[in-house]
Amino acid sequence: MDENIKKIPELFGCMVFNEDKMRQRLSPDAYNAWRQCMTQGTTLPRSIADQIAAAMKDWATELGATHYTHWFQPMTGVTAEKHDSFITPSGKDAVIMELSGKELSRGEADASSFPSGGLRATFEARGYTAWDPTSYAFVKDKTLYIPTVFCSYSGQVLDKKTPLLRSMSRLDQQSLRILRLFGNTEAKHVIPQVGPEQEYFLIDKSMYQKREDLKLCGRTLFGARPPKGQELDDHYYGAIRPRVARFMEDLDLELWKLGVFAKTEHNEVAPAQHEIAPVYTDANTATDHNQLTMSLLKKVADRHGLVCLLHEKPFAGVNGSGKHNNWSLSADTGVNLLSPGETPYENAQFLLFLAAVIQAVDNYQGLLRAAVATAGNDHRLGANEAPPAVVSVFLGDELTAILEAIETDTSYSGMEKKKLKLGADVLPRFFRDTTDRNRTSPFAFTGNKFEFRMLGSSNSIACANIMLNTAVAESLRLFADELEGAADLSAALHDLIQRTIREHKRIIFNGNGYDDAWIEEATKNRGLLNLRTTPDAIPMLIQKDNLDMLVRHKVYTESELRSRYEIQLENYCKTVRIEALAMVDISRKEILPAVESYVSGLASAVGAKKAIDAELPWGYEKKQLRRLASLVDAIDDRVDALEEKLIRLDTLSGSMEEAAFIRDELLPGMGALRAATDEAETQTAASYWPFPTYGDLLFGVR
Repeated sequence: MDENIKKIPELFGCMVFNEDKMRQRLSPDAYNAWRQCMTQGTTLPRSIADQIAAAMKDWATELGATHYTHWFQPMTGVTAEKHDSFITPSGKDAVIMELSGKELSRGEADASSFPSGGLRATFEARGYTAWDPTSYAFVKDKTLYIPTVFCSYSGQVLDKKTPLLRSMSRLDQQSLRILRLFGNTEAKHVIPQVGPEQEYFLIDKSMYQKREDLKLCGRTLFGARPPKGQELDDHYYGAIRPRVARFMEDLDLELWKLGVFAKTEHNEVAPAQHEIAPVYTDANTATDHNQLTMSLLKKVADRHGLVCLLHEKPFAGVNGSGKHNNWSLSADTGVNLLSPGETPYENAQFLLFLAAVIQAVDNYQGLLRAAVATAGNDHRLGANEAPPAVVSVFLGDELTAILEAIETDTSYSGMEKKKLKLGADVLPRFFRDTTDRNRTSPFAFTGNKFEFRMLGSSNSIACANIMLNTAVAESLRLFADELEGAADLSAALHDLIQRTIREHKRIIFNGNGYDDAWIEEATKNRGLLNLRTTPDAIPMLIQKDNLDMLVRHKVYTESELRSRYEIQLENYCKTVRIEALAMVDISRKEILPAVESYVSGLASAVGAKKAIDAELPWGYEKKQLRRLASLVDAIDDRVDALEEKLIRLDTLSGSMEEAAFIRDELLPGMGALRAATDEAETQTAASYWPFPTYGDLLFGVR
């Protein structure tokens, strides 16, 4: 047996300053103070912070660390870090290695280049970081990483971690109110559990270097479909190629060292596409771990001469990459609150939490859609490879039948025929739903959790979970307000769930989400939102009901929420503008010269034929010359048209005006240019084409 395999249990988390290491290295007083801080939100006295900092530094230096960084998640979608060494002057010519409690708990960074949506005055560049004691520090690349929150000088939130922690706290509070109604006094916390499935592509690094669009934009802006793509479904769950297998083995070891619960990996649907999925953990840790996973995917791929593509749609006409966010609620007693129980009591509790989720998704469908809205994800949603942009809930036949029986006060024919009255002995046991998870559903119940399938592969999972946590917390708040004053809890519980089903059943759909008839039914008959693009979705962030709900729970202030509206629109506009500029540049400097060169070669061949024998046939060359000459003119005209649109874009003011123009004018112009260049690729000899084709990229890793 490989020695590494034998050592995996001791290898796991070896680079993490976790609870076991704190217990070993801290005094009992310091350890208990940290535990209290983590579980109850108390502040750490400076003396305790100094002890923790010293122990953390000693542990990190033993692993070769020379620096530390406050690792945070600004509103760029990636993580940020500024490294400081442990060295502190000790006399004129000497230093010591030191980390104080002050340095551990609080840092300062130049925040001038991070998007703030107007939260930070231009003359105030400072941003402040504060240690998140609920996230473990870790060592990577000889640096101690300290997970932190990030805020402005005035205390306004500039990151994604802080709102996530707030949303988890509000969900915890409201869930406990419900549990107390059911007589549960043991549970002290309710924690959202998350398991994100990460999809990605792997391509050869040497080919990547020859593709300017991939380097600049993360996706191919040009590319004709190869003769073979994913039609045979032979890649999905297929044998993993040796080079990819070595990459996955290396990746697992790196993730395990950092305490990431990497569990499952396999080939995905498209050639060169793969997936890695972790074991569930709390939403905060899951978010940190997913950010680490995305970072390590790229780093380890480079080590193997590969490039990892996390863009939602790196190849047109090929299955895109998502990130399924598996979400559930667990009490600290170990009970999954979204799992059907063994008794009428447990099932009544389950159905109440289920009703809360259904109501939350219906009431705040726009927020959930906005949370996953990006320029990249717009290429994927609704493309028959991912859920439609219309949010709906899949429950499966059994649960749907149970809810219908409750709604109509009719008998339920399951294991036994019973009239359903919640809280009464006649409530039957029922199995977890075992039907197909309906891969076309944006929000599917899968036995004891919900799978939110709209997230893009490059998304931080923080945003979706912030909105989901808070929306469910709002439903539970309303439920608790109503039930806490009820004279007859069982009757009130039944009436509440019955009413909730009646008012929100429009969001439940168990059919084919790819069917055009569903989109028509959803929008025209059910009144559901169809927010197809980012400019359509982002205004949901500041829609009054949504804004009021998020502010009421103190997850965001109004200014913090409006800033995110501006930032997301700005990111959308900048992303597509860069893509359009790249298309113009590549078309002019690479594609047009290549096609023209081939045309010249054909013309030279005609001349050579005529020089040898004027009667020699040249029908092929003539046909190709005419076809390609026409395409060259079409490409040139469409490049000019795209440039004109870019000039017009620069004259617009206001992020929404720009975003609407991009959606309605710029993107169609980019599509028209691509159509002409992709046709030219199919007609141009391979030796003339200036960069690797789809066939090269998708099948180039062995």
